Parts: sequence; C-alpha cells; structure tokens
Amino acid sequence: MADTVLYEVSDGLATITLNRPEAMNALNIETKVALREAVRSAAADDAVRAVLLTAAGERAFCVGQDLKEHIGLLAADRESGSGQTMSTVREHYNPIVRALAEAPKPVVAAVNGVAAGAGFGFALAADYRLVADTAAFNTSFAGVALTADSGISWTLPRVVGPGRATDLLLFPRNIGAQEAYELGIANRVVPAAELRAEAEKTARALAGGPTVAYAAIKESVAFGLGHSLAETLEKEDELQTRAGSSEDHAIAVRAFVNKEKPKYLGR
Repeated sequence: MADTVLYEVSDGLATITLNRPEAMNALNIETKVALREAVRSAAADDAVRAVLLTAAGERAFCVGQDLKEHIGLLAADRESGSGQTMSTVREHYNPIVRALAEAPKPVVAAVNGVAAGAGFGFALAADYRLVADTAAFNTSFAGVALTADSGISWTLPRVVGPGRATDLLLFPRNIGAQEAYELGIANRVVPAAELRAEAEKTARALAGGPTVAYAAIKESVAFGLGHSLAETLEKEDELQTRAGSSEDHAIAVRAFVNKEKPKYLGR
C-alpha cells in the first residue's frame, strides 16, 4: 500500500491515515487507490471492529481532488479525447464512500483541519465525527465549476436539511467547527491538541463494543431514511432478530443480571 495512506490494525481498531500533509492531504490517483483499498480492507476484515479515519498534519483533513494533478489529466483528456479523468468518481470516490458508509462496523472520522470537497464527503460518510476546534468544512465543488460527488448530495441534506445543503453547495464557504457542531456535521468539537487522543479513545471504545448491534444500527438508520414506517418496522424486526441471536447479546444480558461490565466478542 502506498505511503500516502497509512493502515494499521491494533486490538480490533483499523486506523487509516491520509498521509500527504505537504499537499494538505489532497487526493491524487495514488492516494485515492490506496485509500479505496484500505477502507475496503477494514470493512471486510472480521478482526476489525471499528475504523478510525484521520489525516497527518495540522492544516487539513483532506482538501479533496489534487487540482495540480487534475490539470494535467484534463489536458491529456483533451488531446486524446478519452474523457477518462472524471471516471475517478466511479472508480475511486464512490467505492470509498460506500465502503465507509456500509461497513458492518462503526467508522469514526477525526477531522484535524480543513475538509473540503471529497474530504468533506468522506467525513460525512463516517458514523461519528470528532472535529478539532481549528477545523473547517467546505463543499468547494461549485468553486471549480463542478457538481457534488463523494456522496455529499445524499449525506449533506440528511444532516443539515435540503435547503441548507443547497445553499452550502451553491455558495461554498468555510464552515467553522462551532457552526459545524450546530448544524450537526460535527458530533463533538475538541481542542486540536486533544483530537487524536479523544478520537482513539472513542474508536477503541466502539471496537470493544457489540459489533453486530452496531452494524444493525447503521443498517437500520440508513434503511429508515428511504423507506416507510411499515417497511422500517419490518427491517427493525429482521435486524433485532439478528442482534438478539449474537453472542454479544447473551453476554450483555448475563453481565446486566450479574451487575458486571460485559466483555464483548464482536460476534
């Protein structure tokens, strides 16, 4: 795996770190491929019970597409007539977002700095966002004459409402950490110096939790957003049956009755 993305698994937690701080963690092709493979690996690995997505440096979480590389690719497209440059949405961004959002385990994003464009989209695809008090979000797309990608046209309206999402997409601007919290984009805002420690603490707590139940919670919330009450009640029945059959449920019930702290197995 390229060193533009670091991947480590420890005690059930997969930590994925965007590692181009000199470029504000902008997404060149090498980084997008490495991130896609890292996220897919974490999602598919049964030994991984939670994922922490973060970035190196202090200035940026991810500023989206590497426009310096993008300019050259667009020029090559014009010469060849291939139109391949924008296939990155299909080949890279879409698989990354789906792997994050659909992973059968919780995903925590530690947003250490600016999250713009696809970087914003990746953060929104996570289940829980810890945000440094110095961080900011920006949709960015319209500023370079593009529409939304990286799932942001689906995730952002569900977080802030369709009217506010349209405003933020049509008129890109920096959304500071406090405003992000007020809008629901940030779940928690912490001092920048404490972000990594707090994010690891949160992610490790989730890694030690009832993984089957967490997966069911993710699935039920996503399902309920696009289905009727009756359909959602049927889905809840299905998922609760699955969770109720897990070893972790039996462990939790015994621990509750015995007034003990449960030690979950993640199955």
